[in-house]
Order: sequence, then C-alpha cells, then structure tokens
Amino acid sequence: MILCAGIIQLCSGDDPATNLIETQGFIGEAASQGAQFVATPEVTNCVSASRSHQQDVLHHETDDPTLASLACQARELGIWLLIGSLALKTDDPDGRFVNRSFLIGPDGSFHAHYDKIHMFDVTIDDQETYRESAGYRPGGTAIVAQLPDTVLGLTICYDLRFPYLFRHLAQAGAAVITVPSAFSPVTGAAHWEVLLRARAIETGCFILAPAQTGDHAISRGRPRTTYGHSLVVAPWGEVLLDAGTDVGAFVCDLDLSQVASARTRVPALGHDMVIA
Repeated sequence: MILCAGIIQLCSGDDPATNLIETQGFIGEAASQGAQFVATPEVTNCVSASRSHQQDVLHHETDDPTLASLACQARELGIWLLIGSLALKTDDPDGRFVNRSFLIGPDGSFHAHYDKIHMFDVTIDDQETYRESAGYRPGGTAIVAQLPDTVLGLTICYDLRFPYLFRHLAQAGAAVITVPSAFSPVTGAAHWEVLLRARAIETGCFILAPAQTGDHAISRGRPRTTYGHSLVVAPWGEVLLDAGTDVGAFVCDLDLSQVASARTRVPALGHDMVIA
C-alpha cells in the first residue's frame, strides 16, 4: 500500500489570520499533487514568545477560527489532515495554554487530538532559553489513531528526545509517527536529523516531521528563528525527503510494506527485557 503524504513547511508569525491564509494555500498545493494525508508543523496558528500577545490573539478549541477553517478545507479536499499543533487557550486557573495536535478526516470530522507531553524547558546558550511549561500545560496521554490503511502515532517537537514514547506508540500499533516541530537552529543543526532517523530505526516506523523554518514575523516579544528541514524518514532509517529551509508544500510516497519488512529484519519491538 502506498500512502502519498504531504508535508507543509511554514514560517508562521504571531498573526493567526495571516498564518491561516498561507497554510491553506500550501495544503491546497499538497492535495493538488496527490497527497492523501497532509501534515502541518507545530504551532501552525501562532509562533510567539509573548504570553500577553497570545492572550490577545489565541482562542479556545471550540471557537478557534484556524481549526474550524482547516477542518472545512480537509472536507473540501477529501484529505486526511494532521494539524501539527495549535496554541489554544484553556480554562486552567493558572492561565496556561495547550499545545494540541488534531487529526481531521476527509469528511471534516475530528478523529483524534494529542496534547504535547514533554515541555521544552532548556537553556541552550546565553541567548536562547525556553520555559515552555511556564506558558503551556503538558499532556499526559499517548495517542494512536486509525487511518484507512495504517495506524498513526502522534508526538510534538521536544517529544522527539524521549524514545520510550515512540516505542510505546509503535507497540500500540503505530506504523507512521508524526513529529510536527519548531526546532531551535542550534539544536536542529546538531540533533534534528539524527534523532528522527534514530526514532525511525528503533520503531520500524515512518517518521513524518513537518517543521517551522526561518525568521518569524513577531509584533511583540523576542524574535524567533527555527531550523526548518522538514523530514520524512523510512523505517530502515533512510531520509526520503528533506525540505531544506524554504516554506512550501512537499509530497512523498510512503510504501507502507516497508514497516513490516524493517520489523521482520530487526524485530526489536518484541525484545524488551526487564532490568533489575
């Protein structure tokens, strides 16, 4: 079985309405190239480090215009759409947002959602410090979802550094795992490809990693630059697609039979040991 997958690479700014127009254009391009399944990056709707700006422009899931518009587009195009993630308001007393991925079917219905589990709380260097948990609440549930001919596992960005999550998803049936991201240029250059290839090899899964790229248009708060290089990696570890640093729609065929082949050659998913 061949699944034609579309990967959208964006340079989202902090204006959700502007981002939506560009996102819809690229999704349409991917569908016109034959993509049956299309995935967008992390925080498709808004890249911003300003919590006050986010409070002004973000919405709750029930009234988010990006979510509603993209669900309608998925129905109009008849495609499966993975919105890599949206930054959304919650009713939490501490005012934190949620970083949530959505799987939408070709009829526009919602099939699954996943809240990013691992928060990016790191100090990369003197110029780059992130405290994602200060603005976002973490999720706590791993998610797999059924597509017509395969099973999808959902992760987001920093989850990439936690192989137990990917192993859990694969052992729960996932043959394709998505990693929508907004990776730092420093960690991207050092770790992005090698980690994605490792997760593919360890699980025998296809890894689809749509990413944010470039210098993001920010009206408030500190500037943000992301690494780009959206990747598609095969179950044996080969890079099938590298989108470089340009925004756009990129399409790649996935031969799903390669999942069983890789897992037969190295059946590591069945070799877990109890370690004292």
